[in-house]
Amino acid sequence: MRTRRSPRWLVGTLALSLAFMVAPAGVAHAAEPIPVPQTSGLPNKGTGTLSAADRDFVIKVRLAGLWEVPAGNMAVEKSNNAAVKKIGQSIAAQHVALDSLDRTAAKKLGISLPNQPNGDQQLWLNEMRTAATPEQFDQIFIDRLRAAHGKIFPAIATIRATTRNDTVRALAQQTNQFVATHMTLLESSGIVDYAALPTAPAPAAAGQGPVPIDNQMLVAATNGDSIPGLSNTVILLVLAAALVVGVVTTMRIFRAR
Repeated sequence: MRTRRSPRWLVGTLALSLAFMVAPAGVAHAAEPIPVPQTSGLPNKGTGTLSAADRDFVIKVRLAGLWEVPAGNMAVEKSNNAAVKKIGQSIAAQHVALDSLDRTAAKKLGISLPNQPNGDQQLWLNEMRTAATPEQFDQIFIDRLRAAHGKIFPAIATIRATTRNDTVRALAQQTNQFVATHMTLLESSGIVDYAALPTAPAPAAAGQGPVPIDNQMLVAATNGDSIPGLSNTVILLVLAAALVVGVVTTMRIFRAR
């Protein structure tokens, strides 16, 4: 009785399928495309006034990539924590994508970009390189990147809200989404030292402090026109008091002579 043999192509297919099923999850994730934030509906022609703050923003986006890409790569190499490794891999890959967007914007706007991290960033990278243990590396990596992202996050929002240049506006829109994602990734590690992060400034109390009075306000009060938030009577009383103080001061000066 003859034994039927499985075709070689079938054996090969089964082996390949089995290899794919047992492959590390990280290998599959490494091939995932980077989700670049979209700017649908936003013009991006390089038109509009380019301010000093706009230029500084474009340069700082470049600087962020110059140290966070090597930092993320170090996390993959030096950490023993699978979550930290994945965070580092994701942040490094996303900064490569963001750096490409930034360099394109800088070229369109005629902005020269640096090619080396600044002094502070080089110190942070050196801290990571010289960490005594993988656990110490993890803490330095997470805390340094979380603090840096928290510092630039409100600055991005300011540029996004105030810039007159459409290319900077589009870049700020994309950068904002990248940075928000990175903060979430870093916080997912569970080891962020929140107590070491700077606190938000206290809100200014409404209605406190002296209200400056100019000539337009004086004319409005004299004519009986209303001024939002101020009583015309109060304004006139303040002006009268100031006049009295001025007269008394003048009389004292003449008497002293």
